Amino acid sequence: MLDAHQHFWTLARGDYGWLTPEDAALYRDFGPDDLWPQMQAAGITQTILVQAAETEAETDHLLDIAARTGFVAGVVGWLDMLAPDFAARLDAFRARPKWLGLRPVLQDHDPALIADPRFRDALAHVARRRVPFDILTRPAHLPAMIEALRAVPGLHAILDHISKPDMTAPMDEGWRAGIDALAAVPGLHCKISGLVTEAGPDWSAARIRPFVQHVTEAFGPDRLVFGSDWPVCTLAASYAEVVDLARGLLSEMFGPEEMAGIMHTNGLRFYGLPHP
Repeated sequence: MLDAHQHFWTLARGDYGWLTPEDAALYRDFGPDDLWPQMQAAGITQTILVQAAETEAETDHLLDIAARTGFVAGVVGWLDMLAPDFAARLDAFRARPKWLGLRPVLQDHDPALIADPRFRDALAHVARRRVPFDILTRPAHLPAMIEALRAVPGLHAILDHISKPDMTAPMDEGWRAGIDALAAVPGLHCKISGLVTEAGPDWSAARIRPFVQHVTEAFGPDRLVFGSDWPVCTLAASYAEVVDLARGLLSEMFGPEEMAGIMHTNGLRFYGLPHP
């Protein structure tokens, strides 16, 4: 099984400005030795390691971890998409072992960034090279992201965390419409990840189920990919609880063959990884 979305960080590096002592559950180092026992207990054998800082230095650090960690299949890193040398930097990282794809942290920026001509030009470079692209947005970013996807056809992209809808409130129609529009983009995938942290500390499967149902109906089983979002998920649930939640909700809708795709082979295919 593949966990297609997890993080490691080392606080002393200084990359993680978003982490403060107030984030007590997350304000410490997280590395392979912390995750591996939990993966084994959950029956997961491989992961995709995803950036958590807007620096190339952190991506270099993650690639170093991946090089010495057998269960890390690859890294989704960060590059400055507004930089004038973006295309050259992209090609340099594409040549690195275990570098899989790119994720800008759009959720922390004004949606207007997505319409910036420099960003659109960089996105076109990504599309031409068929580089896997993780879309990290909140619902407010979806209209701009949909416009960008229409302007840059052929982008090989996957939506992270179902775009972080507020699951403590009734389903927002803007999010629902945004998901439907994204699902209409040929080939666009969606990660079943980041659920518990958007559903509140008193989350429940019942609260999360309607959101997962909508995403699964929109994308279908062949374009869904499981990710834990560990250790961010530990703000609300353990690794085992996150895996069990996804398996439980998805198995209400899909049979064993489709579940094997969502929990393993869809992610391998999307990121261009070999099937074992």
